[in-house]
Amino acid sequence: MSMDKADTATIIDGNKIAAEIRVEAKQEVDELLKQGIEPCLAVVLVGNNPASRAYVGSKVRACEETGVRSVKIELELEATEQELLDEVEQLNQDPDVHGILVQLPLPHHMDEERVIEHIDPAKDVDGFHPENVGKLSIGIDCLTPCTPSGIPELITRSGIHMSGKHAVVIGRSNIVGKPMMNILVQKGDRANCTVTCCHSGTDHLANYTRQADILIAAIGVPEFLTADMVKEGATVIDVGINRVEDLEHSRGYRLVGDVDFDDVKDVAGAITPVPGGVGPMTVAMLMKNTAKAARMIHKLS
Repeated sequence: MSMDKADTATIIDGNKIAAEIRVEAKQEVDELLKQGIEPCLAVVLVGNNPASRAYVGSKVRACEETGVRSVKIELELEATEQELLDEVEQLNQDPDVHGILVQLPLPHHMDEERVIEHIDPAKDVDGFHPENVGKLSIGIDCLTPCTPSGIPELITRSGIHMSGKHAVVIGRSNIVGKPMMNILVQKGDRANCTVTCCHSGTDHLANYTRQADILIAAIGVPEFLTADMVKEGATVIDVGINRVEDLEHSRGYRLVGDVDFDDVKDVAGAITPVPGGVGPMTVAMLMKNTAKAARMIHKLS
């Protein structure tokens, strides 16, 4: 694929690669439609969080683009946890629904773990259910979290080989860091890495990050990773998306990642920008997961 150059680093175009994956997802959906199966994704939104509403909107638009039927269920902020669980159970029992996504974060009075555990693992297109987490850890084919699943796609479709490389993940969240470790350590061309996980309890962090052939930052701290922490020629994947005040911008803020892009691009061999890097991949992989869930539920290869 073609990529732009910025000083020394190759900029990995997440928008372009995500578009390729959405095309592939549409082809998978078209094949399912020929067999009389209409993949369906149900998205549940609780409350009126603007960011969550925007994320849900992007998922619904992606469904329209790929031919997936979408169902959007909205609950008031004051809804009880039991009301949410009842909605999830109805979707679990609905044979026409193949994927269930409860948009996070949930209001403070709801237990996210309990809600996630209530989703049918076969319809868990976020890949957060403990059954899918366990399958991923031991290498059984399953639904895997969308953001970390998209990262090997970004890397390999940019012509970068992963097998045998030392990957360092900064962050240990259940959404990105931990599943990222499990994905990277598996056998296969798009993994097979030696993996180190660093986090807030890691002493002398830069000693580890400077060893990385592939460096993945997912910590939620604006522009945390600087050039002196990066080995020359490393592939740097920035999962972070943070708002920082910028009064010169019309919105009063700008979006930055966990990587100091302008600093690190002079050292890295390849780097993802923010926005336009990892972000678009999440929704693209969600479409792939929805098609995969439909195939698995209908016992198709």
